[in-house]
Amino acid sequence: MAQRDYYQILGVDRNASTDEIKRAFRQLALKYHPDRNPDPSAADKFKEAAEAYEVLSDPEKRARYDRFGPEGVKRDFGAGGFSWEDFRHFSDIEDIFGSIFGQFFGIRTEPQARRQVYRGRDLRVNLEITLEDVLTGKQAEIDLTRLETCEQCHGTGARPGTSPRTCPRCRGTGQVVYNRGFFRVASTCDYCHGEGTHIETPCPECDGRGRSNRRVRLKIAIPPGAETGLQLRLAGEGEAGIRGGPRGDLYAVVHVREHPDFKRDGADLFCEKPITFSQAALGDTITFPALDGEVTLTIPPGCQTHRVFRIKGHGLPRLENRNERGDLHVQVVVQTPKRLTEEQKQLFLRLAEISGEKVPEGEKKASGGKRILKKVKELLEGQ
Repeated sequence: MAQRDYYQILGVDRNASTDEIKRAFRQLALKYHPDRNPDPSAADKFKEAAEAYEVLSDPEKRARYDRFGPEGVKRDFGAGGFSWEDFRHFSDIEDIFGSIFGQFFGIRTEPQARRQVYRGRDLRVNLEITLEDVLTGKQAEIDLTRLETCEQCHGTGARPGTSPRTCPRCRGTGQVVYNRGFFRVASTCDYCHGEGTHIETPCPECDGRGRSNRRVRLKIAIPPGAETGLQLRLAGEGEAGIRGGPRGDLYAVVHVREHPDFKRDGADLFCEKPITFSQAALGDTITFPALDGEVTLTIPPGCQTHRVFRIKGHGLPRLENRNERGDLHVQVVVQTPKRLTEEQKQLFLRLAEISGEKVPEGEKKASGGKRILKKVKELLEGQ
C-alpha cells in the first residue's frame, strides 16, 4: 500500500508556509489525540499527522521530501519507519496540550539543556524631603547596597576559566521523568534543583551564586509638588537578575517632613500670623517670609481675629501641572497682651469709658484715686 502524501495528511498546499503547516497540525492534534478522541483509529491518525509534521516543519527534511518523496526522509527514521523516538517537536505539543505532552505511548523526550534565568528582586527606599524641596523639586542622592552581577565570573557562578556542566542526572532538562505505565510523571531534579547545570568549581568571589553585594550611589529626581506617599519607579535599578536575567526595579517612596510654620493641603499652604490690637483696629501692612520669599499682606481697619486672607499663587506647584501653583492662606490672630504698663492700662480704661463699656469697680476706684493723687502732686509742684 502506497504511503499517503504528507501534504494531504495535513490538508495543506505544497506551497504552505511553516505557520500554515503548524496550524494544520494543531487542528489534527486536537482532533485525534487519544486523550480527547476515544476512537480506536485516532491514535494512528495522530501518529500519522505527527510524522507529516516532523518532516514538513523541518526545512531540510521538507526539501528532501519535495525532491525525492518518502525515500528522501527514510534515513531520518528507524528500520521500521517513523516512531515516536523520531519526533522532535514535543514543545509544540506542549503548547497545545500543556505539560501532559508525551504521556501517550510511553514517549520519552530529550529536551535541550538549559539554565533558567530569573528576574532580579525589586527594591524599595524611603526619601524624606522638606516643604522647600516640594516647592522647587530636588535631585536626591542615595547610597544603596544591592546584588550585582559578579565581576569575576560574569554571573555564571563558575570559577573564571571554567563553566557550568550539564547536570548528569537530568541531562540539562532540570526535570527527572518517571514512567508510570501509559503516563509519565516529571519532578524537579534534586541534584541541580531544576537549574539544568551543575557548578563543579564555584567562583571564589561570589561562592557560585553569580552575584555579590555592592555599594552604589544613585540620583533620584523628585518632581516639584511631590506629596507624601508618592512612589517613583526607577526601572532596572533593582537587584541584578540571576544568570543574565533582567534586573528588578527600584521604588522610591517620598515622605514630606512637617514644616514648623506652614501646613499643607494639596497645593495650598496655611499659616497663622499674630497682630496687635492696634493693627487690628487701625489696619496695617505687614511683611513676612513665605516659602518663596517675602510676601506683603494688607490688614484693613477693624480686622477681626482669625480672619483668613488668601494670597494667590504663593502655594506649592501642582504635581499634575507644575506651571500652576496653589494659594497661601494666612489667618491673622489678634494677640491679647499678658502684661500692661500703667500707662497702657489707663489708655484701655479710658477707651472702655469712651466706648461705654462696663469697667470693673475695682479698676474704677483705683483709677479715680490715682487721678486725685496726680492733681494734688501737680498743685504742690506749682507752689
